[in-house]
Amino acid sequence: MAVRIRLSRIGRKKTPFYTLVAVDSRSKRDGAFLSDIGTYDGLKGVVINFKEDIYQDWISKGAIPSDTAKKIYRTYKRGLKKAAVGGAATTEVAKKAVDVKKTIKATSAESKKSDTKSKETEAIKS
Repeated sequence: MAVRIRLSRIGRKKTPFYTLVAVDSRSKRDGAFLSDIGTYDGLKGVVINFKEDIYQDWISKGAIPSDTAKKIYRTYKRGLKKAAVGGAATTEVAKKAVDVKKTIKATSAESKKSDTKSKETEAIKS
């Protein structure tokens, strides 16, 4: 059984989001996988989660990474080096940025709802 490390798409239409998986080379792109190695946001180009020990374990067993999987691994390693020097390219920072963005969207949606309610009440009063 030839094992490959490659991407499996889980994102919606026009929102690429991928999981990095170890899979039998004959299976489908989004089919069954042997091990989950990490996640990658293709839109932002950010590695969200990466399990380096599992990646190295599969490499030592003879798994062949795709070109894109190699690129994601290099991006992850580069982020660790920046974090050691004092940069902000770590996965924790990326997660916080995503959480902040979700919070901003939620608050803006709530404010829009309250604005429409106030306009409706003003229309009823007049």
